[in-house]
Parts: sequence; structure tokens; C-alpha cells
Amino acid sequence: MTSLHADEGFLDHYHFSHDPFAARVPGFKFFPAQRKPVLGQLHHLARYSQLLLVVSGPEGSGKTLLRQALVASTNKQSVLSVVVSAQDKAEKASVMQQVAQGLQIQQSDLDGILAQVGQLGVAGQEVYILVDDAQRLGEADLASLLTMAAGNSDGRPHVFLFAEADVMPRLERLADGEECYHVIELQPYEEEEVHEYLTQRVEGAGRDLDVFTEAQLATIYEQSQGWPGLVNQVAKDVLIEAQLAHKKAAKVSSAGFKLPKKHMLALGVVAVGVLAAWMLQDRSPAEAPVATEVEIPLGQAAKPEVAQGDAAGGAPAIEFAGSGQAMPSPLAGDAQPVIREPLASAAGSSDAEDGDMAKEEPQGNLLVDTRVPTPVEAPAPAPTPTPAPTPAPAPAKPAAPAPAPVAKTPAAPAAAPAAAPAASGWYAAQSGARYTLQVLGTSVESNAQAMVNQYGSEYHYFKKLHDGKPLYVVTYGSFATHEAAKAALSGLPAKIQAGKPWPRTMASIKFEISKAR
Repeated sequence: MTSLHADEGFLDHYHFSHDPFAARVPGFKFFPAQRKPVLGQLHHLARYSQLLLVVSGPEGSGKTLLRQALVASTNKQSVLSVVVSAQDKAEKASVMQQVAQGLQIQQSDLDGILAQVGQLGVAGQEVYILVDDAQRLGEADLASLLTMAAGNSDGRPHVFLFAEADVMPRLERLADGEECYHVIELQPYEEEEVHEYLTQRVEGAGRDLDVFTEAQLATIYEQSQGWPGLVNQVAKDVLIEAQLAHKKAAKVSSAGFKLPKKHMLALGVVAVGVLAAWMLQDRSPAEAPVATEVEIPLGQAAKPEVAQGDAAGGAPAIEFAGSGQAMPSPLAGDAQPVIREPLASAAGSSDAEDGDMAKEEPQGNLLVDTRVPTPVEAPAPAPTPTPAPTPAPAPAKPAAPAPAPVAKTPAAPAAAPAAAPAASGWYAAQSGARYTLQVLGTSVESNAQAMVNQYGSEYHYFKKLHDGKPLYVVTYGSFATHEAAKAALSGLPAKIQAGKPWPRTMASIKFEISKAR
């Protein structure tokens, strides 16, 4: 994953706006609480100690960040900071020349440098000389810096070396038993500080800490031992490994179903045929009543016995256009008439039938299912044929009756909108630069709703996607700064504090909400 193409694939896979684990990310500044006492100690020793000061730590321990913080926190009017970058096999002249250039003098020898430091001291300005990667300096350079830190009658600068531990034995040999330097050893981050460090890294790239699983976070802390440089390296390796595993699984899955093109085409034709047959089979029972016509002599339909049966609770009487008498449904056995909407209320259906009617779709003016599942014995023919009655003129096509309101079967209420969209509106109204506290993540929306209802209006929740599945995240409050959000942690209920809430930006939340839509 070292090529440009691979890096672009890495960013696209995790939706990063840039590589959050690069050594130098513009605008990134993370200074944990444990580093602040070290910074204060450096300022104190620079003022009251005459020793050369060494800040020691392994590669990637945050030495350069501490050096930057030291320069940024000094008073520019009373302190002139000269930053020297040590190079491999650097000669004495090259280091001294960098110091001379920082002091804006031509003389790069030790006496000329100390004389300029003395003149600046008379004017009320101290000189800080800060050397990055001091373990790369040669013996002569280290000796010159020790001498410079001791100073002379003209002046004395404050010299800071930021170096790895292997510079210590060399300084001991040069000091030859004298106390001429003081060492401050940096400590690794705690696990919580590693999580905060990673959070700030990935939030700057448009994501949040959920890009890692709990197991991955534990692996990062264990393998990096809390050193920020190794945290970056291990975190990226962990995500790349997960990306490769995902691609491998996708290839295996697609290979299992890979068939020649002609076979895929044949399967498609078969699938279309099966679908069409299923649709025809599914529709035929419903359409059969439309295609079946049952002719019933009007004389038989007017028998008083039928009317009595109807009054006693038999088959409901349905009127057809052109008939002056109600006619029973010609069904046999236990078959029941199918009354369809929107004319259900006109047929006087019971409450139990209303539930079934709501499931039927209206089909024109058809009111009765005329399917005859069992043959019915025909009545004996009359002995004397009677002349056929003069057919009545065809009635005009009746206008479709207006749908009657169905009082007993209200339409199913529309699903209540989830609280997440409404809550998302609250997040949309927040500035992306503000912070909130994430207190809970759950896959059950009712759990998130219950927590918001229990703890009050300062709690909100939104929906995001995690591994392709919905995740409902509860947050607390809206704060102007990261420090204000952290300060609010102590005021949360003990039960919520036990879940270790952590600050995050509104911008990252808005990004996740937009992805989940």
C-alpha cells in the first residue's frame, strides 16, 4: 500500500478526506495533559538553570511537537528562539552557521555567537537555541553546544536538545563527570490519551473513532505502547489489513457465483419465465370472477323463501341493475360472498368482515364472487313451457357510486416518523466547529429514545451506518470548544460517566448523518 493508487484506494475505502496518519498533517495539534507539566518544567529550568537541557524519547514520542509548543508559548518580545535541524554527519561549521544565521550575524565562531547573545541580553532579550534530532550530531557539535550552554562573561544562551536516548552516553563522556546537562524523559500516552489522539486524527479527515473496532483499538495501544508515532503507523496498518480482508472476502464471494456469460443469460431467461408464471398463477383466482357469467332466471330469483332466508341471517341480498328483486349469491357449501371496497358499507357487513374487506382491492362494480366450487342441483324444468318475457330495455350504465366512508375500518395509520430525522434537524442547526459528547451507541432505536426521554432536552440522538447496519448514537450538549466539552463530563450522571463519553465535532456528525440518508 505504498503507491499513490493504493493510497487513493485507502482514502476512498474509509471515506477520508486526507491521510489522517501522515507524519505532518496541516493544522493538527494534539497536546495531552501529561505534556503540560513537561512544558512548564522547561520554561522553569530555562529561567533558573544554567545547564544544557535534554528532552529524550524514542522516535515518534512527540519531541518535535513539544519543541513547537515551547517556541509558541514563549514571549516573542523577550525571547529569540533559534531552531536548528541536525543533519547526518553534520560538521561543526554547519551547526554553528545555522545558529549564526538565526542570530543574524556573520561570525559563526563560538566567541562571535556568545558576544551577540550578550548584546541581546543587554537589550532585554534572551536567546533559546533548540536542536531537533540532536542524536545525529557529531562529537564536535555536541561539545560546542555544551560549551555554548555554559556561556562566558559576554552572554549565555539556553540550549535545548531534543534527542533519542542514544545521545546520553555520548554526553556523559563529554561531560567527564561534571554536571553540565539535565535530562527530561518523555512518557508514552495512556490508553485514554491514545483514543483521544486517534479521535482528533480521524475527525480531521472527516470520520470518527467508530472507524475502528474495540479489538482494533486494543491492538493499536498494545503494539504502539502509547508512543504517538507508532500509534499512527499501527493504526494505518490495522485499517489497511481490514481493507484487504474485506476485498478478499468480496472476491471469494463473487467467484463462487461466477458463470460463463451464456449460462448467466440462460438463467436470466428461466428466471423471467418463472416470475411470469408465478404472476399469472397469483392473479388467476382474483380474475376468474370477472370472466365468469352466471345467468339466473329472474322468476327463480323472486322466490319468497329466499327473502325469508335473508331475513333470518342467510346470504346477504345484493341487487343487480334491472332486477326488482334481491338475489342470493349462487354459492355452495361454506363459501362466503366476497364484498369488495369501496361498496362494503352498502352491503351491511359485520365488524369481523370489515377486517377482511380492508385487504381486498376494489374491482369496478363487481360485488359478488361468482365462482362455484361445487355443482348445485338444478331445479326441475316446468312441464309447460312459458313464453319468454319481453326483455326489458337495457338500462343505462349506472354511474359509479361515490365511495361511502367506512367508519368501522379506519385506514391503517401512517407510520410515525422516526425521531432520528427530527433529531437530525437539531444537529443540522449546529455549527460544524462546535463539540458535543457522545455517550451511547446502540443498534436498537428504542434504547436511544428511552435514554433521551429519561435524561432531558440536552440529550439528542442521530442515525448512522456502522458496518452497513443502522447505529443510533446519543449525544449530550453543544459546546464551543473541545475543552468545554471535556469539562462537562464531570457533571454527567455517574451511570453515563461509566460509559466513558468523549468529545467530538458536529462536523463529523453531520457527515455521518448525510451518509446514512
